[in-house]
Amino acid sequence: MGKGQQGQSSTQVNLDDTYSWDDVKEHSSKTDKWVVIENGVYDVSKWVTRHPGGFKVLSHYAGEDATDAFVAFHPDKTKVKKYLKPLRIGFLSPESSTKSEIVSDMRSLRTQAEEMGLFKPRMGFYAAHLAHILALEVLGWMVLWFYGTGWSPYLLAAAILTTSQAQSGWFQHDLGHLSVFSQSRWNHWLHNFVIGGLKAASAHWWNYRHFQHHAKPNIVKKDPDITMPYLFLFGEKMPIKWASQKRGFMPYNYQQGYFFLIGPPLLLPIYFHTENLYHVITKRIWTDLAWTVFFFVRWFYFYGPLLGGLGALGLYMFVRFLESHWFVWVTQMNHIPMEVDNDTQKDWLSLQLHATCNVEPSAFNDWFTGHLNFQIEHHLFPTMPRHNYAKIAPHVKSLCIKHGLSYQTKTLLGAFTDIVRSLKSSGQLWYDAYHHT
Repeated sequence: MGKGQQGQSSTQVNLDDTYSWDDVKEHSSKTDKWVVIENGVYDVSKWVTRHPGGFKVLSHYAGEDATDAFVAFHPDKTKVKKYLKPLRIGFLSPESSTKSEIVSDMRSLRTQAEEMGLFKPRMGFYAAHLAHILALEVLGWMVLWFYGTGWSPYLLAAAILTTSQAQSGWFQHDLGHLSVFSQSRWNHWLHNFVIGGLKAASAHWWNYRHFQHHAKPNIVKKDPDITMPYLFLFGEKMPIKWASQKRGFMPYNYQQGYFFLIGPPLLLPIYFHTENLYHVITKRIWTDLAWTVFFFVRWFYFYGPLLGGLGALGLYMFVRFLESHWFVWVTQMNHIPMEVDNDTQKDWLSLQLHATCNVEPSAFNDWFTGHLNFQIEHHLFPTMPRHNYAKIAPHVKSLCIKHGLSYQTKTLLGAFTDIVRSLKSSGQLWYDAYHHT
């Protein structure tokens, strides 16, 4: 047991204390959390409630080495370390500080990417992206204003506005990951405008949810994107576990069918609206609520005179309905067909490779998916500007070959098809286990 292990939060801390991994792992409870970052041991038991990324994302690494997640999520590490310094209670003992080859190689690749300048954004790229979003917003309104509200202009305007909303979604994603500007606060400011003013959603809600996904992708009870067991079961292990416990009330062996009815059509219009509103009200994020109000005031100001109040609301929900299909298929094609499991504390490279796959790059695929077709690179380097994914990809592939990790790349259609295939396979596993155990 390391020196002074017991009662570190309430007693004088000796920064020369050293701890073994057994010491660290003992502190992973709800009220007692230690993490290791760059061989330093930190007591974050109280800090988790003030962590800007939310308490859950930090809690997911309690009792573990959080170095690679820390480096991946924080572009300004010098600033963040100022907050870390008062939390340090000692260091890992020398015998516990040895790193595996795969961990060392991944960290070397990170250093190489920094030396290549791949974390420096191109302002022209993002300015053009924002300009085309705003142009589509204006064009959608002008179609109705100039051509009237008949079915043809209505459907055309809806398609244009859906495209604008989908592309706004990819842009807010970039801003949320602090990859557009070198200054974090500029990313935060524009993120609030784009996700709130252009999309009627909460930046705080998005950060709280999305960073958990990145920290532990496809990990049961830690990744909110796969925590839908009362509707869908994913992977090979979760369905069998639920079946053995006789849990669940859905006909999961048909989930590949009802996915088309309650997945893409309803996620944005129903579930995300409800979750957003619940989040901002319960956590009192009034700034985000104000941005949402601003969006709807703007929307009804422009579309109310053309369509009436109910017509403007109907257009909004129709656009969300269309966008939801776009969003779900793109965001789930990289994860649902991959490994879903309990947390086995894999290294950063293995964790992300087991949970993600890529889609072939092309001008259309890059634009249509917001460069999320480079999902592997995005998960390994979430703050990297997306226009640089293609540059780091060959180096990631080489590292995967060296360590025997599967680097999967699919066609866009193949990735969409694999969502349905995976749902069918998981549902059948549940059915077979449920009725034969």
